[in-house]
Amino acid sequence: MAEDSSWMTAGAGECAPSAELHPEIAHPARIYNALIGGKDNFAADRLVAEQLSAAVPETVAGAKANRAFLGRAVRAAAALGVRQFLDIGTGIPTAGNTHEVAQAVDPSARVAYVDNDPIVLAHARALMSGSGHGATSVTRADLRDPEALLAAPGVRDLLDFTEPVALMLVAILHFISDDEDPYGIVKQLVGALPVGSLLVLSHGSGDLVTPEQAERAERSYDPAAAGIHLRTRDDVARFFDGLTLLDPGLVIAPHWRPDTPPDAAADRLGIYTGLARL
Repeated sequence: MAEDSSWMTAGAGECAPSAELHPEIAHPARIYNALIGGKDNFAADRLVAEQLSAAVPETVAGAKANRAFLGRAVRAAAALGVRQFLDIGTGIPTAGNTHEVAQAVDPSARVAYVDNDPIVLAHARALMSGSGHGATSVTRADLRDPEALLAAPGVRDLLDFTEPVALMLVAILHFISDDEDPYGIVKQLVGALPVGSLLVLSHGSGDLVTPEQAERAERSYDPAAAGIHLRTRDDVARFFDGLTLLDPGLVIAPHWRPDTPPDAAADRLGIYTGLARL
């Protein structure tokens, strides 16, 4: 079970995350940061980002499309009246964070961020050290232990689980292997939410590239640190079993309620996205 370390802007005490960042080991949050053009990454992370881009040239565009999906999905959830967000695997803060989008719609929106990487906590604490961030918490916990995650003070004390919650699993489940039971994890998390809650999910896939490209992409990640597990559209659809997918259903990121019509190249961006109601 991951060590719990929470920090809340809503008045709770502060608990500093570990300073052990292991810059020599590529980490998913920092790799993603490198892909979207961020500066909060190390040489090991940039190397994997380069390998991914060499294997699948659309990787950078896919990462940016996934980030854009997050913003549109949060706005959609807020438009449906949801004012609580549980963002697991949040990654290193950048422009358009969940709390910024949600609280732009309603300043009373509550956002609980969860990640298992100390560097994510360090950046999130720095980002939200000032005023104007509303009710927001940052918790160190591991998606692989949903019971402990849900019980963590930064989650439990901020969110009211008798009211709808948007559970956000954006570009995180492909780092959970089949042996770690990703479907069981999602079922347990969804089971803790009341009717009217939402599941916001995106997941990498090898459907739209050659098998060789998909294999090279998976090999780019060190399995001892953070292996990646690309899944088919049917596999991703299973995460929504028993839920009601809202329009436009399960589609690749650029086609999920785009602000502008996607270009033809978008059809090769292999990340499936969806929003469903419990």
